[in-house]
Amino acid sequence: MALRIDIGGLPPGRVRFSVSPLAELTAMLHVLAEPAHHPQHVAWAGSVWAGLRPELAELLKEAEFLWRSSRADFLIPARPRPTLAEELDDVDRIDDEAYVTAALITTCGSNRIHFAAPSPLADAAARDRALGLAQARGAVQEAFAERLLADPATVRARVRRTLEECAEAFFDEAWADVAVRLADDRRLKHDLLQRRGLGAALASVSGAIGLAPDGDAVIVDKLQDSATTAGDAGVTFLPSVFGRPHLVAVYAPGWNPVVQYPVTEPDAPTPISLAAVTLRLEALAHPVRLRLLRTLARGAHTTGELAHAWELSPPEVSRHLAVLRRAGLLSSQRHGRYVRYSLNTTDLTALGSDLLAAVLR
Repeated sequence: MALRIDIGGLPPGRVRFSVSPLAELTAMLHVLAEPAHHPQHVAWAGSVWAGLRPELAELLKEAEFLWRSSRADFLIPARPRPTLAEELDDVDRIDDEAYVTAALITTCGSNRIHFAAPSPLADAAARDRALGLAQARGAVQEAFAERLLADPATVRARVRRTLEECAEAFFDEAWADVAVRLADDRRLKHDLLQRRGLGAALASVSGAIGLAPDGDAVIVDKLQDSATTAGDAGVTFLPSVFGRPHLVAVYAPGWNPVVQYPVTEPDAPTPISLAAVTLRLEALAHPVRLRLLRTLARGAHTTGELAHAWELSPPEVSRHLAVLRRAGLLSSQRHGRYVRYSLNTTDLTALGSDLLAAVLR
């Protein structure tokens, strides 16, 4: 499963690395809405919530659908500006239909439901659908959607005021701490892009992003299979300190694709692809392979030893060991004419402590 961003024929310079205050602010807002996603920022989130005026806390809860499960496209700019105020001015220049449709993409569910033209602001059927989807998400979300469709100008002004008050309350201080890190990461990625090409630059962004073999598309490991075209405006990559571990991609029709990625941190683990996780879970789904793993957890064994222990034929054991090796759950070492297999505890641990405990029990 992946997002494919078509960049075929894109002129040089249209794949860019930049820094966005607005994108980082809304990454912080996501942390405040979902602190469990970001254990490294739990203390920060608790401190911010404790210091917020009740009125601002209420505003954040009212509009959190713009950034909780995913983020509206206008909150992750394709053409970032140096300051938050300038980026908010750019948002103000978006027409009501584009703004409302972008806001309702996230307001109406985590699967980024898109509304084709005409928009819910202009078409009664699309409006009813949007309200129905919002109602299914809860009363607060329904109320926000109703206000947005009834009076977009007032809601837009209210959202901007909320973001400006966030700047005063906590963003300006946090931005002073992270802006240099973001700028350094952007510069490193840009230099890598110039010296070694797009493939190397993407590889340095995340193990979950890569260049298609033909070089005509950027492939992003995401939940759903989907595709978009960069168009003449290109693709923008934005580093984030508060976004870890999320890899956020916005690409609604009519908007330039933008990917926000976590900045590189020392000793940070390489993100594992969904395909690799699936391979490991499938490898563990067979009862014989679980028995073999539990045996190997107690020490290295040869194929013959495992076959004898479980009254299996050596070829059958070999087939199961091959599956476990392809999934990265085993390592092997040759001693003369014998090959001993060992459990790869580190990668098994990454799948979950309960699983590890069951295997080691």
